[in-house]
Amino acid sequence: MAAEIAIIEARPSHIRQIAARMRAADRDEVFAASGRSPLSALTFSYRHSSEVWTALFDGRPEVMWGVGDINILTGIGAPWLLGTDAVEKNFRGFLRISKDWPAQLLGRYRLLRNFVDARNTISVRWLEWLGFRLSEPVEINGHPFRLFEMGEADV
Repeated sequence: MAAEIAIIEARPSHIRQIAARMRAADRDEVFAASGRSPLSALTFSYRHSSEVWTALFDGRPEVMWGVGDINILTGIGAPWLLGTDAVEKNFRGFLRISKDWPAQLLGRYRLLRNFVDARNTISVRWLEWLGFRLSEPVEINGHPFRLFEMGEADV
């Protein structure tokens, strides 16, 4: 049976709950990119974002995402998302709730840009499904990452 998914404004109390159960691919990605633990990565992302949300699956915090300002003057934002295995277990519901996120973020930003670990194949496929353009892999801290971007003209 599919989980009931609700989107709410993220709260600091969600960080520890999601970090403790973060899916392996997301743990590996944040460590490769920054050397941070799941708790440190979620705390940093939460504190440095202009907007942050949590997806509750059957009332339990399972996914946190947001967008940080790369350059306010030129309207460039860095979207991010970290979650638990509940995303993969409830992928159809997750796809339904996430399909409009880029358009919503592009209401505030002219361009969305960040990097995804090339080894994180589920996230890469999801970003492509959302309509992001992905670059060929580049090495960051000895690991392959792909730049993903979407602009106003892409939605």
